[in-house]
Amino acid sequence: MTLRTALNDFKRTRDRRHQFPGEFRSTTGMFSGLDGRLVHVDSDGSLRDYSYPLCGLTGIDRSRFGVETDSTTWFGPDADQRYRGDAGVVETVHDCGDWAVVQTDCTIEQAHVTRFELRGDAPADVSLRAFVDFAPDGRNGQQSLLMHGNAVEAYHRSEHDFIGVSTELDTAVGQIPERFPELVDDDPVSFPRATGARRYEDTTLTGGVLLSAPFVDGGVTLATLLTDTADTDRDAALSTIERLVSDHYTSETVLEAGQAQRRWSVPAETPRHESVVADLRVLSLLSAANGARIAAPDFDPYYVTSGGYGYTWFRDDAEISAFLLEADGTFDLGLDSWHQRSAEFYCRTQQPDGSWPHRVWPGDETLAPGWANARLESGSDADYQADQTASVTTFLATYLRTGEPADPERIEATLGRAVESIDDTLADDGLPIACQNAWENMQGRFTHTAATFLHAYAAVARAPVCATLRDHARAQAETVLSALDALWTGDRYALREHDGTVDDRLDSATLALPAACRAAAQTVDLPAETRDRLCTHVETTLDGLERDTGDIRGLIRFEGDDWRRGSQDREKVWTVSTAWGANSAAQLGTLLRDADDSRATAAYARSRDLLGEILPGGSLVQSSGYLPEQLFDDGTPDCGTPLGWPHALRLATVAHLADAGERTAEPLSARE
Repeated sequence: MTLRTALNDFKRTRDRRHQFPGEFRSTTGMFSGLDGRLVHVDSDGSLRDYSYPLCGLTGIDRSRFGVETDSTTWFGPDADQRYRGDAGVVETVHDCGDWAVVQTDCTIEQAHVTRFELRGDAPADVSLRAFVDFAPDGRNGQQSLLMHGNAVEAYHRSEHDFIGVSTELDTAVGQIPERFPELVDDDPVSFPRATGARRYEDTTLTGGVLLSAPFVDGGVTLATLLTDTADTDRDAALSTIERLVSDHYTSETVLEAGQAQRRWSVPAETPRHESVVADLRVLSLLSAANGARIAAPDFDPYYVTSGGYGYTWFRDDAEISAFLLEADGTFDLGLDSWHQRSAEFYCRTQQPDGSWPHRVWPGDETLAPGWANARLESGSDADYQADQTASVTTFLATYLRTGEPADPERIEATLGRAVESIDDTLADDGLPIACQNAWENMQGRFTHTAATFLHAYAAVARAPVCATLRDHARAQAETVLSALDALWTGDRYALREHDGTVDDRLDSATLALPAACRAAAQTVDLPAETRDRLCTHVETTLDGLERDTGDIRGLIRFEGDDWRRGSQDREKVWTVSTAWGANSAAQLGTLLRDADDSRATAAYARSRDLLGEILPGGSLVQSSGYLPEQLFDDGTPDCGTPLGWPHALRLATVAHLADAGERTAEPLSARE
């Protein structure tokens, strides 16, 4: 997203109630393809790249498509859109009255192919009109175009982007970007536009181009390709474009290419098949070639309202990895290479002190901008998210025990350093030191952080590592389990202790406790009193955080959460929190059932009830199948979309309930 695009969005949306101006939102439309480039196909068929975090190339900043008969008709929003098959091929149907244009999209490695085909009683002569504006090297200035017959090249320095069509180009004209007076004017600029009075070079010194190409035999294929000159020369790029538009001459060939990208297998009898496929698709879309995942497509690269989302957080990524490991063990999804890839990524990125940093760029694993890197700075560790190191530790230890890692000795060595790091951030009273929380907006000594420490120690205590490390981890798990007493308020575990005061607000992150205690129960004695407290805590937390607005139902993040409320006067519902609630209740159910506790039945029922709101057809699920991070009370989605964490939580919860034999009843939903 360039500054020009952000300013245009600001002008268009600054008066809207449920949109934050200047963002690069993806709450409509669908993402295409499962390879390294990430391309969004909006509900009007327009394309936009969210690729930079994954592959280091910026690509398409904005675009627009339409058809020309006697006049030009640009495709409008809210076209019929769906995924074809169980991979990443997007179909968008543009209604033109007695006829339609069917658009089929798939991202293939660094390329993106779009096939347009006519349906119905179309006119004899129809041409595709395409405006595509590239931002090579992330620039919105100092760009230029090169014309190559049926292809056009846009470049700045190292990034060169190409676009070509399968039929003869009738028109290929550079588009002049916004002039300075237009940037500061109140009104946005619409593209494409007439060039008007200009200097000789203006339509060449740009990254935007307007193309026109005829439909031949009812169709035309358009392809774009992102390249770095260090890896791909011009002749090779042009040859690739020519091959792409000739090979993908029907929507079916595009579908075949998309299906070939699928790196999983979901057996037909898998419970909640549609949901499982959707979750694996989303997690594939968000993954770089090395397996590292962005939290969500980066809708806010200028940090207008947030700190950005196109990075790999070790907490989110490791939690996702652990959920995938669990689901694969239940459903046999063929994800062995995913688990191995994640383990190698964590081993490579561990810091010398055994911790992991706040966040990294997934493509090259370098340190990304962040605000929780205290372990890399001098001073206190208050601005460090210790739960991230604990989450990675839990995955690695569990994978070492249940998987088939290629280098178990390396993982054991990584775990040894990780445990030392966790020890270093455990205070003498058995609770984590003051640090940042999972939501990254507070400091204190959090129940959630303690839960992740407990889970990590318990996982290492069960792992096939040396006896000294196992015994130490078991003792540390007992210490943390006992120390949790200090955060018990009588009917819940507190959000945190801060400066000697207990903050007893309800916090959905504390729902990590049942899974942690269930893991601990496999290696240390779990008192009956702890089970009683967990039952009370989960019931109190779910009841207190649940919101039913009439349009949506789910859990808010924590009491008093004021982030991104806009004009709404209450906390927003979060899909992560809702999915966490469903998973936590399922974990509690199994913990209770293993202890022959009859309260397990109610816990499983509560899990199914919440799960219903995040399954397809539930009130928090978009027509795309995506789970956005947050929703306004009227159901308007907001923030990172799709967000990987709730999709992984949903997948693991479906697997857990199926494995426990507790999928007998259909999930209850507030919305029929």
